[in-house]
Amino acid sequence: MESSIDELRARVDEVDDELAALFARRMQAVKEIGLYKKEHNMPILDPARERAKLAALGTDLDPALRRYLRIFFTSLFEMSRSYQAQSYRPPSELPQVIETALTQTPKVFPDSPPVACQGVEGAYSQQACDRLFDLPNIMFCNTFEGVFQAVDKGLCRYGVLPLENSTAGSVNEVYDLMNEYRFFIARGLRLNIQHSLLAPNGVKMADVREVFSHQQAIQQCSRFLKSIPNVKVTACENTATAAQDLAESGRRDAAVISSQECAELYGLATLSYSIQDTENNYTRFICITKGLEIYPGAHKTSIMLSLPHRPGSLYAIMAKFNALGINIQKLESRPIAGMDFEFRFYFDFDAEVYSDEFKQIIAELEQETPSFTYLGSYQEL
Repeated sequence: MESSIDELRARVDEVDDELAALFARRMQAVKEIGLYKKEHNMPILDPARERAKLAALGTDLDPALRRYLRIFFTSLFEMSRSYQAQSYRPPSELPQVIETALTQTPKVFPDSPPVACQGVEGAYSQQACDRLFDLPNIMFCNTFEGVFQAVDKGLCRYGVLPLENSTAGSVNEVYDLMNEYRFFIARGLRLNIQHSLLAPNGVKMADVREVFSHQQAIQQCSRFLKSIPNVKVTACENTATAAQDLAESGRRDAAVISSQECAELYGLATLSYSIQDTENNYTRFICITKGLEIYPGAHKTSIMLSLPHRPGSLYAIMAKFNALGINIQKLESRPIAGMDFEFRFYFDFDAEVYSDEFKQIIAELEQETPSFTYLGSYQEL
């Protein structure tokens, strides 16, 4: 007689109860092993034993089941190491640095500090500055590296940089520069980007033979650009700079992809409005500073780390987050210059800075991962 769904679920529930009891017993033994290792100055991770355990487990099982068993025990091993680390972990300076920042950072984000951003008046970075601060004192830089340098040298308290776009993806140059400078992220912002095609007054669409803009804006408007054949597309350093240069050039055969703010600023006419591929076109900006500042409402944390080039190294890091129930929002990889097949990884994750899970993941990653960098905990608007 076929069992009902309720009867089948009852059997699963019975096994689950047994598993829960066995899990508690195992974790108690794991804790005692961790204390023994600590007392005898032994490392938490014993890769040879884990490999031997995985090889011995479930040898008489169906091969498909054995694969699942391997995944199950790999996760269990990671949870066990994480549990041991709570009492095993040596002192670390980073948690205290974070605690000091939480205590000493002002409760209100500043209104009008000196802020560096790339471009000229009307740039999207400048619009992001205006959203982040009430009345920012903006210093414009020619390049993204100039923004990092302005903050690093103390010329500006903050710097605002685009990090990624919902259509065109990551701004790779900024990610690469993040590896070269020491900084912290104090706040984030998602800015809706609306592009227009601008040209000098009196120029018609049929007159346009060349379009200028930043590479990211060009990518974000790819469908529109395909609809106007026989037009050369040229990348330049900034959308607002493109508008300013066109206004001063005297050319009557060119146009730029830029913002409506730039049309007003530089006396250009709008040939076409809202030409981006999607209305939901957002660019994520970060606000960086030299010293660690953690303001109320911080709900996102960013880190960078490098990993050894061997199978499973990234999975082991992901397992740490999974074991603590922490959601990873973003994972970006960039090659390390001069090192074949070596990558640096950028993580954004959700975790309350006051939670035990946050403190534990930061401490574990700092002590177990080479080249770990904590970039800050912040609110994203």
